[in-house]
Amino acid sequence: MIRVLLVDDQALIRGGFRALLEAEDDIEVVAEAANGEQAVALALEHRPDVALVDVQMPVMNGIEATRRIAADDRLAEVHVVILTNYGLDEYVFDALRAGASGFLVKDTEPADLLQGVRVAARGDALLAPAITRRLIGEYVARRPEPDPKGLDVLTNREREVTALVARGMSNDEIAALMVISPTTAKTHVSRAMTKLRARDRAQLVVFAYESGLVTPRER
Repeated sequence: MIRVLLVDDQALIRGGFRALLEAEDDIEVVAEAANGEQAVALALEHRPDVALVDVQMPVMNGIEATRRIAADDRLAEVHVVILTNYGLDEYVFDALRAGASGFLVKDTEPADLLQGVRVAARGDALLAPAITRRLIGEYVARRPEPDPKGLDVLTNREREVTALVARGMSNDEIAALMVISPTTAKTHVSRAMTKLRARDRAQLVVFAYESGLVTPRER
């Protein structure tokens, strides 16, 4: 059962998401929060698999809530998915850097929302949609200079795999391209994440862009 925490200051939106999610046999909404401060407290209380978090809220916004959840070792298994009204919300990249596993637009199709929750719950960040790569590329492009220092800890193979993850490829796609087994691809990804202290694939993507391993025009 996938356990979900809903975080949005609008009760009507929370109610709509709850109805949609709880209609599924494999998803349970364990709590609702109206602001980021409540979100952090309820995450600690319920330890959900996924937290769907709005960006703009009173008391504490979604970015700060994401940062606090990501920084708490007790919540290492909580995957934060940012909810935004716009596909290129200026706050989304900051949220990814803070530790979010990905993002969903609030008016997304119900099937896509459900799939997004399931993807996040199993630790596969929401990176496949082109809009996510586009957003990351646009915001990282504003950095004056990439910072490649962290690349030194990766092997050449791990760098190659990290770059492919940043382009939105799954382990199976990486395996096919590199002519290796999916298990080997997964091992390379896991090792890169461990060395870079990345919580998930979303953090690996952010690192790839920030270090200059992948440039916006390559997305």
